[in-house]
Formats: sequence, structure tokens, C-alpha cells
Amino acid sequence: MAVNKEDDPRRFLHPDTIARISRLDLRARQVVEGFITGMHRSPFFGHSVEFVQHRDYTPGDDIRHLDWKVWSKTDKFYIKQFEEETNLRCTLVVDVSNSMHYGRGALDKYNYGCTIAACLAYMLLRQQDAVGCITFDEDVRQIVPARSQHTHIDAIIKAMDVSRPRDKTNIEKILRRVRHGRHDVLVFHVLDEDEMTFPFAGTTRFEGMEELEQLLCDPRALRDGYIEALEEYLVEVRRGCARKGIDYMLVHTREYMDAVLSKFLHHRDAMLKSPAKSVI
Repeated sequence: MAVNKEDDPRRFLHPDTIARISRLDLRARQVVEGFITGMHRSPFFGHSVEFVQHRDYTPGDDIRHLDWKVWSKTDKFYIKQFEEETNLRCTLVVDVSNSMHYGRGALDKYNYGCTIAACLAYMLLRQQDAVGCITFDEDVRQIVPARSQHTHIDAIIKAMDVSRPRDKTNIEKILRRVRHGRHDVLVFHVLDEDEMTFPFAGTTRFEGMEELEQLLCDPRALRDGYIEALEEYLVEVRRGCARKGIDYMLVHTREYMDAVLSKFLHHRDAMLKSPAKSVI
């Protein structure tokens, strides 16, 4: 049965729509809420809590936490106190090197990557998972420790906002750092549509953002060689990630946001079923 586009919640997940929302926190909320609506069920898993102690009831306490069994035996009101057990500790590692500036669509790679990171943070904090953030180029730019408070989204977004793209990328250095901590790692490799299809025509001047300065050429003469080199590069990236036990996902800046969130949820589900509960 055909679905009316105006009734399809996925319309809110397209980069063109998301780009109209300037504030990153509101953008993340829009994506996550639209994603959950489209699933018609909660994507989250129940979190557990551990009982710690009782304390005397005081006016204003939530009566849902009253221990009625104790009351039935003592005729006194006591509040049950719990210590939350975090399901997952996640650190979002965001590339803010100069090449992330590229993009001719609604969102460049930097804004698309930051939006995905903010969406993941919002979704995990909503579940009371602990989330932190690292931004990097040649070296680490910002570090935000993992916290589970919902307001922690502000610190994560601020770290990405002040880390405007500059310098070159040193992905090997940051991967060595996170793998040294024995984290489970999931890489989202963000490419612009231009980088994947090389749609240029006519004499064009290309300006390097990290390596080559300028190149004036007819791109049609380079396209076949470029696509071949790109495919070889991506194969090597996938193989390199596989050798290091890193999960890899290629995403492009025209892709609906829910595809990335779905991939992460599958990965998160697998992590929760394993002894390790930390993910990058």
C-alpha cells in the first residue's frame, strides 16, 4: 500500500529537513523522536536498578517509592533508595579535521557528523546510559567525560560546537587510543555525495583541504580513475577495521538519519549481550 509522504514520519529524518533546524540539541531531538515514531515501538531496553537502603519518608517524596511491605510490618513509612546501574558507557569520537568542512548539500560532513553524534547522545541519555565525547583532528581537541544525566547533552554539543574543523586527520592515533582502552568500536565513515559519485564536469579547480593545494583539470578524464581509487581505499579501510575488530559503516550526507540510528541500536543490542558494555 502506498504511503502518503506527508504521513510518513521519515520525512523528518532527511538531511534537507534537519538542516532547517539550526540548534543542534533541537535537531537531535527532532531526529530521535521522529525515528521512534516511525518504529511504532520503543527502541530502548529496560535498565535495572539496585536497591541500596531505606530512609524515612518526608512530605513531598514520591509515594511510588514507598516500601509498603515494611509499612505493613512496622506501621511506618520508608522510602526505598536505589543506585542506578548504567546499561552502557559510550564515548562519541568526532572527527573535526579540516576536510570535514566539505559538502555542497544541506549539511556538510562536519554538520552531518555532529548531528549524528548529538542524536546518539540524546537517544542514549534518554535511556540513562552514560555518554561522553572526544573531538579530534591531528590530536585530541576536546574531552567530555561520560555522564548519564539528561542535561549532559549540553556539554557534548558545546564540545562539538567549539571544535570547528581545522588541521589534518590522524585517525590511526585516535583509534590506537580507544582500542588501548579495550573498547568495542563502531566507526561511522561520513562521506559527501560528491566524494562518492564525483559528479563534476567541465574545467574545474580543486582545492585541497588537508593535502594538495590546488589542481586544475577536466574531471571527466579523472572520474573512472577516481572511482576505482575510492573503491580500493574503502576496501582497505574495511579490512583495516576488521583486523582491529572494529565494526564499520559507510554513510553519506544525503542518507536518512534513521539508517545510522538503526545500525547503532543493533550494535548496542549486541554489546548489552556481551560481557563488555563500553562502546565508542
